[in-house]
Amino acid sequence: MNINPASIFPFLQWFRLLTPSSIKADFLAGITGAVIVLPQGVAFATIAGLPPEYGLYTAMVTPIFAALFGSSRHLVSGPTTAISIVVFSSISNYAEPGSAEFINLTLTLTFLAGVYQLGFGLARLGTLVNFVSHTVVIGFTAGAAILIASSQMKHVLGIPMPKGQSFLTTWSTIFSHLGQINYYLVIIALITLLVALLIKKFTPKIPNLLIGMVVGSVLALFLADYTSSIRLVGEIPAHLPPFSSPAFSLETIRQLAPQAFAVALLGLIEAVSISRAVASKSGQRIDANQEFIGQGISNICGSFFSSYAGSGSFTRSGINYEAGAKTPLSAIFAAILLMAIVLLIAPLTAYLPVAAMGGVILLVAYNLINFHHIKEILLNSRSETAILLTTFFATLFLELEFAIYMGVLLSLIFFLAKTSSPHIPTLSIDVDEKSGRRQLINIQKKPLKQCPQLKIIRIDMSIYFGSINQIQNKISQIVENEKIYHILVVGTGINFIDMAGAEALVAENAKLRRLGGGLYFVGLKASVYEFAARTSFIRKIGGHHFFDSKADAIRRIYYRLDKSICKTCPALIFEECQ
Repeated sequence: MNINPASIFPFLQWFRLLTPSSIKADFLAGITGAVIVLPQGVAFATIAGLPPEYGLYTAMVTPIFAALFGSSRHLVSGPTTAISIVVFSSISNYAEPGSAEFINLTLTLTFLAGVYQLGFGLARLGTLVNFVSHTVVIGFTAGAAILIASSQMKHVLGIPMPKGQSFLTTWSTIFSHLGQINYYLVIIALITLLVALLIKKFTPKIPNLLIGMVVGSVLALFLADYTSSIRLVGEIPAHLPPFSSPAFSLETIRQLAPQAFAVALLGLIEAVSISRAVASKSGQRIDANQEFIGQGISNICGSFFSSYAGSGSFTRSGINYEAGAKTPLSAIFAAILLMAIVLLIAPLTAYLPVAAMGGVILLVAYNLINFHHIKEILLNSRSETAILLTTFFATLFLELEFAIYMGVLLSLIFFLAKTSSPHIPTLSIDVDEKSGRRQLINIQKKPLKQCPQLKIIRIDMSIYFGSINQIQNKISQIVENEKIYHILVVGTGINFIDMAGAEALVAENAKLRRLGGGLYFVGLKASVYEFAARTSFIRKIGGHHFFDSKADAIRRIYYRLDKSICKTCPALIFEECQ
């Protein structure tokens, strides 16, 4: 058996595309990516409850493995806001944020999430993402944005609050201690936020978060003469990601397995959604299974290099594409350049005030909320609105991993509800007055005469355990209300029939036979017909009930009709009737 090396090492495919001009474009895009991720990495690690350097380690390690083993040419992986807050929520129940135990458990969570993702990819489950509404991610990130903003209020306002408080308790504490607000910290946070916003608006090519943090740091140095309450982030170690080892005890794995599944699921939805969004502009086709594998390997390997769970970043991936990146080498360049930057400027973080970091995180949180899509969902879809609001409020008031499960479950329920109610139009013969051409069309589009003995219907969805009840009800209505016992099913819209569907159709055909009629099929797809033959579905119904063409089906069924009724029929819609 010949194995294509590119199927195991997908980077071999785009290695062939490298040229001096593409390498130059990727390098320039990598510079932009490295500068942008520097303040983001520090902010995301803070959200996750980890020391700032762990966000940078994640931005150095995960993009490399994701680029080598993923399928997207423009996706940039690394720390993300949504996953950071899930990590904090998951691990803070077991350890003090920032402690050695917290870090160790986070690495284990990352490893387990990567194992889940790699397993999904190897099992070729990439198509499952198609069944999860992107509204789940929109609702979750909107709720996470509010939680993130709430968590930063203590740093921005200077109001002391215990760690791990709920959303409601946090705001209750804030409103009951408004008199304790530290206005020096508020000024630093607001100036940092304002500068970042203005830079973004007027000179978008300049790294606005980085400039905002620099201005906040300078302002903090000036205000230090007036107050001693300004806390600083502290110096980040100026070295590359050190080796690390997740905890592999059975107790720890059992403890973190449910949360790791939620992190894995959210990471996959994010990565594939972002890959496809960018691919819609670049024209590239995305292999979801390979993307699963790439994300899994990046998290597994990252857990051994002091990195916590990462995924695709919409901001960095979009900017990577806009900056002219040609291949995944741009993400690798960004990671390597970030290593060089950290080695050079890491000591400067000792002057970064926590309040300025809080202002940056508030802006990150605001940018998480997709107001445009939320408005579109609320105005146009009741089912998507239900998914959005359920996920949003579950994120605010319930455990975060449960909010993800709840949103995904509700999304699947609506999907199944939709597929279990197939569209079954009634068809009849329409004759073109000019050409005399005869064709079957939906009687809802044009009022047409119908045969009183033969009903022609089209099933526009697969016949499976979820939809068969609706189909049986349609057949029963035809039999009981119209007293028609010959029913021809046009199967051009049927993608598959499962065992439950086949058994139900055999039962319906038996009922119609007892009434002197039958259930007939025309235009079944080759794969459906093959299944029908393999499972004895055709034999049980009868081979003479299956036809290749509509004309042949109508001609043969016509001779089984009651000719006494045909003599007085006013419709005469078939050629045979003439």
